Amino acid sequence: MNLNEKRWIEHYLEEMLLVTSQNLPMIKVEDNYTIVKELGSGSYGHVLLALNQSKGNLMALKFMQKDNTDLRCFLIEYCVSLSLSMHPCIIDTFGIAFQTDRHYVFAQEIACDNLFSLMKPQAGLPELSVKRCAIQLSSALEYMHMKGLVHRDIKPENILIFDQECRNIKLTDFGLSCTNGTSVESMPENLPYTAPEMCSLGVADKLVVQESLDTWAFGVLLFCLLTGYFPWTSAVSSDKNYVYYTKWHRSNRIFQIPNQWKVFTKDALEMLPKFIAPVPAKRCSSSEVMKYLKSPWKVNSNDGVFKNKNIILR
Repeated sequence: MNLNEKRWIEHYLEEMLLVTSQNLPMIKVEDNYTIVKELGSGSYGHVLLALNQSKGNLMALKFMQKDNTDLRCFLIEYCVSLSLSMHPCIIDTFGIAFQTDRHYVFAQEIACDNLFSLMKPQAGLPELSVKRCAIQLSSALEYMHMKGLVHRDIKPENILIFDQECRNIKLTDFGLSCTNGTSVESMPENLPYTAPEMCSLGVADKLVVQESLDTWAFGVLLFCLLTGYFPWTSAVSSDKNYVYYTKWHRSNRIFQIPNQWKVFTKDALEMLPKFIAPVPAKRCSSSEVMKYLKSPWKVNSNDGVFKNKNIILR
C-alpha cells in the first residue's frame, strides 16, 4: 500500500467517525428494545439479545461502558465493523448506534457462540472443522488487509460460530483494529497469539502496525485449533518453548522438531512456520493456507502428542 492509499483510507475512516459522532442519539433502551437475555460480558461491558420493538427482529446489542470507553474507541470499533460487514465471513453490523446515560451501544447479528466454546483441551477440533475455519478466516483477513486495516486481536473468542461443524464462522470484535502503518503502544498483557515484535515493546516504545501481526495470530490459532494447546505462553525470550521453536525455525537441520509440534504432518510443518515466522517480513499471507487444504495436517497416530499441562487451553 502506497502513501496516497493509506491517507485515503485514514480520511475515509475519519469521515465515518465524524458523521457517526454527530448522529449518535440518546435513547432509553426500554422504549425501543425488549431485552431477552445476556449473551456475553467482559471488561468492555456486555452483549444483550434484544428484540427491536419497531421492526420485530432479534439482534445483539453491544453495550460499552462510558466510564472506561473513550468515545473515539467506540466509534472506531463500530465504523470499522460497519465498513467490513458486507463480507460473508465478517460479523454483520447493522446501521444502529446510539448512547444511553451510561453506555455507548451498537447492533450486530446474533451468533450461536464463539469458536473457543468448541475447543477441547489437548484435542482441539476435528481437522475438517479446522480447515473450514482456515478458509473463512483467511478470506476475512485478506478482505480487511485489502482495505488497509489490521485486526490485531485474532483469537478463538473473537471468531463467532453459527453451527457446530464450523461451516459458517465470522470474525468479530474490531476494538483494536487500525489502519496499516499506524503506530501503537504495547499491550497490557501478551497472549500466545501476540507476535514477538509486539511482545518485545517497552513501556515507552511504539510499533508500526503491519498485516504480519494478523498472519502470526492466524498461524498460532491454527496450531491451537489442531492441538487444543498453546505452542508457548508468550513469544518472548524467557519462554523456553518459544525460544526452542525459534531455533528450530531458523535451522531445522541442526535442531530437532519441538515435542509439541510432532503431531503435525510434513505438509503442516511446512505450512505453519510460514505464518509463525519470528521475523515479520518473512511471514506469508494467510491465503497461503489454500495450498495445503488437500493434505492432512495431523499424523494418524498418537506418537509425539505433547503432554505439557501448563499451556493447555483453559
